[in-house]
Formats: sequence, structure tokens, C-alpha cells
Amino acid sequence: METLISDKDFDLTEIIDGVEVMGPSPFGRHQDISMRIVDIILYHLRKNRTGNLYFSPLDVILEEGVQVLQPDIIFIRNENMGIFQDYIRGAPDMVCEIVSKGSVTKDTVTKKKIYEKFGVAEYWIVIPELETIEVFTLEGNAYEVFSIAEGGGVVKSRVIDGLEIANKDVFGDFGF
Repeated sequence: METLISDKDFDLTEIIDGVEVMGPSPFGRHQDISMRIVDIILYHLRKNRTGNLYFSPLDVILEEGVQVLQPDIIFIRNENMGIFQDYIRGAPDMVCEIVSKGSVTKDTVTKKKIYEKFGVAEYWIVIPELETIEVFTLEGNAYEVFSIAEGGGVVKSRVIDGLEIANKDVFGDFGF
């Protein structure tokens, strides 16, 4: 029987500091949150046409063989689309990581430092257990908090002009 899809097509392996790191498949709630954020951003981008949105699994190659990450959500401005080739080769304008129980340190410390080092202009950290979205933007060479949404709040983006997302639209009732 012919194989139409290989295991490599759904590879959740990242390379961090030259070491392959295998990640587990995300849980359903993680996927629901990701899709809600994607839907909101796509709706905004259809009206404004400022760039393109992508989602995991898609390699972001910041340094070949050393730093190859797979953020949950990726935004690239129109003027930066040259980095989108077979994979994304260079720093996207915004990346978003949805934190899972087993990825807290990796997402909030390790990957944050890598994105900062390679000049990703905006980094979102979504923490489902706390129903919190944190947006960091590069100020010089370091990330600073730009916007935080907790509880019933609203988070804003500097990179995706005019984008605002209400926490209730991301973390509202999932029906399970």
C-alpha cells in the first residue's frame, strides 16, 4: 500500500541550541485556543491586508541546525515575506506560543530568549490555565511587556496594527 503522508509531515521536533527536542501533540483545548486566536487575527487581516498568518507545525529557521522552532502561530508582514520560502527562514514579525503544562519553561524562558536574540519584533505567550495573554515587544535588544489581558481584559498588538483581542473570545466556554 502506498503511503500518502509520512511521519515527517507531522514532525513536532524543534532544534534548540543545536539539540533536537521532540514535543508532544497538543491537547484539544490548546488547539481550540489556537484556532480562536487564528480566526480573530485572520478576520482582522482580511480587512487590513498587512501580512500573512501561519500556524504549527511549520519550521521557523532562525539559525540552520541550531535554532529551528515551531511556534503555534506566526505572522509575517507583507514587506518581510521574503523569509517565507520552503520554511520560514528568518525572524517573523510576531510569534505566539500557547503554554502547555509540560512547556512552561521552554515557552516562557528558553524560546523567549531565542526569539529576542533573533529579533522577532513581537512575542505572545498564552497561558490557558491562567486565562492570560501576554504580548512582549522588542525595545532595543530586549523584550518588554506591551500588553497583558487577564480575566475580562483585552490584549493589543503593536506589530499587527489595530488588532485587539478580548480574553473572553479566546478562553470563553468550550463546551467540555
